[in-house]
Amino acid sequence: MKLDEISVRQIKGVSAPKEQELHAFGVHSVADLLDYFPFRYEDYRIRGLAEAKDGEKVTIQGKIMSAATLQRYGKGKSRLSCKVAVDNLLVTAVWFNRHYLQEQLAAGREIVLTGKWEQRRLQMTVSESEFPDRGAVRSGSVQPVYSVGGSITQTWMRKTIHQALLQYGPMIEEILPLELVDKHLLMPRRDAIRCIHNPGDTDEGQAARRRLVYEELFLFQLKLQAYRSLTRNRMDGIAHVVDAESIRSFVKTLPFELTDSQKKVVNEILIDMRQSYCMNRLLQGDVGSGKTVVAAIALFAAYKAGHQGALMVPTEILADQHMRSLQKVFEGVGLEVGLLTGSMTERRRRDVLAGLQMGLIDVIVGTHAIIQEGVNFRSLGLVVTDEQHRFGVNQRSVLRRKGLNPDVLTMTATPIPRTLAITAFGDMDVSTLRERPQGRKAIQTYWVKHNMLERVLGFIRREVDLGRQAYFICPLIEESEKLDVQNAIDMHVQLMQAFPDLKVGLLHGRLSAAEKDEVMRSFADNEAQVLVATTVVEVGVDVPNATLMIVMDAERFGLSQLHQLRGRVGRGGHQSYCVLIADPKSEVGRERMKVMTETDDGFEVSRRDLELRGPGDFFGTKQSGVPDFKLADMSSDFAVLEEARDDAADLTHRENFWTEPALARLHDRLKSDQLFSGDLLD
Repeated sequence: MKLDEISVRQIKGVSAPKEQELHAFGVHSVADLLDYFPFRYEDYRIRGLAEAKDGEKVTIQGKIMSAATLQRYGKGKSRLSCKVAVDNLLVTAVWFNRHYLQEQLAAGREIVLTGKWEQRRLQMTVSESEFPDRGAVRSGSVQPVYSVGGSITQTWMRKTIHQALLQYGPMIEEILPLELVDKHLLMPRRDAIRCIHNPGDTDEGQAARRRLVYEELFLFQLKLQAYRSLTRNRMDGIAHVVDAESIRSFVKTLPFELTDSQKKVVNEILIDMRQSYCMNRLLQGDVGSGKTVVAAIALFAAYKAGHQGALMVPTEILADQHMRSLQKVFEGVGLEVGLLTGSMTERRRRDVLAGLQMGLIDVIVGTHAIIQEGVNFRSLGLVVTDEQHRFGVNQRSVLRRKGLNPDVLTMTATPIPRTLAITAFGDMDVSTLRERPQGRKAIQTYWVKHNMLERVLGFIRREVDLGRQAYFICPLIEESEKLDVQNAIDMHVQLMQAFPDLKVGLLHGRLSAAEKDEVMRSFADNEAQVLVATTVVEVGVDVPNATLMIVMDAERFGLSQLHQLRGRVGRGGHQSYCVLIADPKSEVGRERMKVMTETDDGFEVSRRDLELRGPGDFFGTKQSGVPDFKLADMSSDFAVLEEARDDAADLTHRENFWTEPALARLHDRLKSDQLFSGDLLD
């Protein structure tokens, strides 16, 4: 029997109620419990006061020199103190609300104290204390600290994991191939699990963490590399046969010249599409770099080869915009574009589904509705997903199965640092657009304080008088008791009062899809000159006439989100501006404002965002494909990530990877993953 098949109830001391509480932490089996790693450690090793810093938490040992005195104050509160001799110093030890210890604090008795050291007053505020004559259980050791709650305490969790190691430690199996354990001089898995929960010293703990971090990153990379290897090696995809001249003729119909970067990326995509393996390519480019045009050329190639295309986007507003822009691009070439969203009438939906199945619709644009049951294509050849970070690797896999292994092109306007590209998109080839289309001007960005709001309103007036429009972004929909930040509803009222002669729109997430569409249409048609909104517009309709983006309480947004908002303007030929209104109290907030005013390079913004926020928040959604690693950290463990990626790629490229007996445990893990359901693994 394997550890992941043994219930935690089998561990001595785990009652039925405790088992239920562990389930809430995601711990169901013995394997889950042993993989429930501490997030930090408490150092109870005894130190001399000479090396202790003021305000630091330390553990010291000494002799009680005076009887304890007890002071009571307030309702049920108490202060207990006594003098303790430590390293030729007489220290005052203080306990709050521990009156029951008074009788145990006898003069002449040895004691071990852990707490905050106040050097100036020669005083320690004690958090924990022990008596060596009773047999100390913590002092002299490094103790793990777990995420706990309810009736599950640190002491209980430590004791239970210790018991699990006693009962089941010998059953812990090695997961990694021995060649990799030897190559990287890694601690065996059994030893690493024991040491991560109970490190004898700092070096041992670091060695255990290094082993388990590598394992975590390797197993994730193995999943991506195995999937990539399968899709690349399987020659049952669609080879799009299309002559270069028809592509060139179509490109000539576009109202602008492609940038060198766009030409390079189009060639990479077309080379992939002509092959009989399935293309799996990520197209990343900064805001306004021209990704949609590249996607249109790829969809045209699929159409010319006799197949259909699909473009999946995260919102209905964006789906409608893309449908209209593609209809304009394909005007005159005989290509039929359709729309499929969740809010369509049943009759309209039936018509679209029939058109897809009969091949009357050549390109379908839609939201998640495209990957739902009942959506069938005559011959789906190319799938394009926009705003890549909204769709995880498993959703990409579902979409691929809508056809006979169609090519997949995924796009993102969030330039991804190499660290995360390797992690989240290891199953993909990457194409990058670096240039701005010709005629696009750099957006000028300013950071101002809240007391300059009147001047900002004057700026809006000047732009509107020139015939332009402005966005006004707020972090909240309505007033919050907990947060002192500007909300969209109040700001909408304030701006209507400031500009009684203008139409001021209001857009937020609580509006229905139809209401949002109406607000955006009004703004796009310049019926509304100012649009107050939450970040609903982060991924939204192009309004080339909008030249001013104002963000209230800008320090509350992540860098990549601010960069996305800034990219809503600057879409026409006029000079555009971004004004960040913020009084950041934190260093991180000030750093964000500084970065935004220093650079408009999305790749640099993303790199700095990763440094400031960490990878867990980078994409802002659990669908990102980036796991919440238990131990690994994308910034500090990047070197290990690259090693793991290379090792996983080397293994999966072997001809006998799926049959090698030494890799049987890895095969079992991969076959149990839903990503591989429906894929042949032999």
